[in-house]
Amino acid sequence: MLNRNHRIKNILHITVLLVLAVILMFPLAVTVTNSLMSERSIADNYGPVTDRNLSSYNDDTTHHFARFQLIPDVVVLKQYYNVLIKKTQFLFMFWNSVLIAFPIVIGQTIVATLAAYAFAKLKFRGRNFLFFLYIIVMLMPFQVTLVPNYLMAGQLGLLNSRWSIIFPGIFSTFGVFLLKQYMEQIPDSYLEAARVDGANQLQIFLKIILPMSRAGIAAMAILVFIDNWNMVEQPLIFLQDAAKQPLSLYLSRIIDGEKGLAFAASALYMMPVLLNFLYAEKYLLEGIRLSGIKG
Repeated sequence: MLNRNHRIKNILHITVLLVLAVILMFPLAVTVTNSLMSERSIADNYGPVTDRNLSSYNDDTTHHFARFQLIPDVVVLKQYYNVLIKKTQFLFMFWNSVLIAFPIVIGQTIVATLAAYAFAKLKFRGRNFLFFLYIIVMLMPFQVTLVPNYLMAGQLGLLNSRWSIIFPGIFSTFGVFLLKQYMEQIPDSYLEAARVDGANQLQIFLKIILPMSRAGIAAMAILVFIDNWNMVEQPLIFLQDAAKQPLSLYLSRIIDGEKGLAFAASALYMMPVLLNFLYAEKYLLEGIRLSGIKG
């Protein structure tokens, strides 16, 4: 009887997870499959809710609702040709995103690992209070710090420069919090043994802390990359020059007459995030699990 109840419970759990997975994957599937459709097919499916002139949809023979079509009638690659070759703005803004996201990931990884090591393993006056301030800053929505960052960037002459976004991103508190929780799991006996052998703080950090924190650092880097790859508000405010803005802003500017182009650009835009996640999934899960962070 117990085995039967346990089996039923497992089936229910799996069913719920499958339903949630289908719901969450549906927008992704729609984006990819619609990027392979012709502009005419997309207009037929979404015209009733996206076209500004709805007079052509008022007759009784035309449907009045959007229609989600997951399987294209004919696979068309023209949208990808337009995005990658004909519309050079896409690739230009793609590299803008790369030039913003990757320096933030690299810089925050360096700063966060050093700061997290100090908070987790070094004893100094005011350590707990300072980390408490870190937590307060981390809990603040970025809109609270947006105005001070803007004023500071103006004083430093960084407005309309990528560095006005990169510098605040490098010193974000999230990476410090995540790695501090992770490094606290490392036994202090390892560090004491290294000190007995004559290792200094830098050697302990490079030869013990970093190798043992590899999964946590990888998890942090993935989350930081995803967050900064998808940023919209910061570049919209700090970068007035459209030529310097990232790809995330390009998607909002695609005109209504190019819905197929929007689907293709969206599919390409999410590929780096998906590939990054699929390649480093085990590091992400292990890093979050050992850091003690719960969803």
